Amino acid sequence: MFARLGIAPIAWSNDDLPELGGDTLLETCLSDASEVGYTGVETGGKFPTTSKELGPILDHYKLDLCGGWYSGTLLTTDLEEEKDKVASQLELFRDLKAPCLVYGETAHTIQNLKTVPLNQKIRLDEDQIMNYGRKLTSFCAWCQGKGMPIAFHHHMGTAIETQNELDLLMNFTGEEVNLLFDPGHMAFSGGDNFAVIAKHVHRIRHVHAKDVRSNVLTKLNWARDSFLDAVLKGVFTVPGDGSLNFGEIVHRLADTGYEGWFVVEAEQDPAKAPPRQYALIGYQTLEPILRKEGYQLIRRNNE
Repeated sequence: MFARLGIAPIAWSNDDLPELGGDTLLETCLSDASEVGYTGVETGGKFPTTSKELGPILDHYKLDLCGGWYSGTLLTTDLEEEKDKVASQLELFRDLKAPCLVYGETAHTIQNLKTVPLNQKIRLDEDQIMNYGRKLTSFCAWCQGKGMPIAFHHHMGTAIETQNELDLLMNFTGEEVNLLFDPGHMAFSGGDNFAVIAKHVHRIRHVHAKDVRSNVLTKLNWARDSFLDAVLKGVFTVPGDGSLNFGEIVHRLADTGYEGWFVVEAEQDPAKAPPRQYALIGYQTLEPILRKEGYQLIRRNNE
């Protein structure tokens, strides 16, 4: 089995909270990630949006593009409109041989609204998820036909947040809809990570290695605190610094045959959690776990 270790830039610069690392240079993020040992990085708001610009930069830091967020709105937009909206990002990811494009449903999301509490997120009934799933399947099939698979990201504050919502979505979508598994978000929502792995491993194409601090999580007031409040309070962290058992999470994934990227991602205040230091904690935690579980760690796409 093979695995690769990548990282998301959100620890250096948070696009939803620009005050967190807003003045940090992209070059700082990339050099830190490469020097720690990661071989891939996901995109963020400071990244160039064409392969002509981004490709040489990533090559300079010996990094591959290992995915990145796409703000989808299929819940409310027309399918053809969504195709037009994704086209340029899809081209970038295809050109740079990314493993997938990460789809997050942002229609009616509260993930970026500091004044809206966690318990006010949109709730869809089964019929609404079924209709959404059909449209999402068509979109993902089209993207796949264009050479770029989609990995759907269950995410706090969005229409698909909880384990039950994810189960329904997977039930009402075709195999074209791959899953991004994020144990941090699933734990935050109250879900069972091991049950999700057991039930949906055949759909998992991408893994965000995000941890949670249970001492922060249990003190949140869902009727008052927003998702961004939770981030500022430190609910998320990297593997090795939180409450989740990543040894067992990786074991379960390996046992079911998952191969691919493990991308460290933890939105934190860089003034309280220095990004390079926490990138190192995540790497030094995951690398021996992956090797113990029999994974061969792959370097770059061209090596």
